[in-house]
Amino acid sequence: MDVEPARRPTVPVQADAARTAPWILMYHSIAYEDHDPYLLTVSPERFAAQMAWLARSGRRGVSVRELLRARAAGTGARLVGLTFDDGYADFARYAVPVLRGFGFTASVYVVPDLLGGQNGWDPEGPRKPLLTVDQVVELAAAGWEIGSHGLSHRALPGLPAHELADQARGSRRALEQLVGGPVTGFCYPYGAVDRPATEAIRDAGYQYACAIGHSDLTGRFALPRCYVGDRDGALRLLAKQGRHHWRDARTGLRGRSPVPAAREETVR
Repeated sequence: MDVEPARRPTVPVQADAARTAPWILMYHSIAYEDHDPYLLTVSPERFAAQMAWLARSGRRGVSVRELLRARAAGTGARLVGLTFDDGYADFARYAVPVLRGFGFTASVYVVPDLLGGQNGWDPEGPRKPLLTVDQVVELAAAGWEIGSHGLSHRALPGLPAHELADQARGSRRALEQLVGGPVTGFCYPYGAVDRPATEAIRDAGYQYACAIGHSDLTGRFALPRCYVGDRDGALRLLAKQGRHHWRDARTGLRGRSPVPAAREETVR
């Protein structure tokens, strides 16, 4: 598997370096799928077209780790976050070659207890294989950001404190042992988030966490993202970017940090 992305230098990440939420695209599966009731699959051809549009428009797709570093350094104006939830094996097969072709990077959020298994949490959807342990190790070694999607893909809101800590700390510990380095990004399963969840993620040592929509919790530990589907071409993506900025202004994100920030730290 050819997984080498473009390399970028490490720079410090500030607690809240930017006062507006960056534009982050949310993908799941890049594959060919006839039955897709949850609309989680984008065909390889459509995905390539979407990445080509980013490149043509002067934007560059990057991991959230790289995006936050660049924004802390004041150089992230034309960067777009690329995220892939659930850790589907098709990321390595279909997404990586396209991303490498454009010099893009990305964040992949995996479920450590389920590596090499399937997406059993989607009862009505097609069974999709997940990245294996070996694939995750190889991706991390090549520089792709591996983040946590919880220990076992459980929604965090409402969990008892000890289970919440296990999903946060346990998943980070498992992935760090697997990849042999820091894991600093988290993505909430199902996009479900509440204040105890954001605090648990912060306390577990993560530097950021991805949610989905804007909310009262929007900030470094509940970054909003833009869903991307198979129908999204250039015009729809532009409209979604505009809607993101409108929602960003509406939530009053500027100057607000709803969750106490982690200490200044260099993310590697």
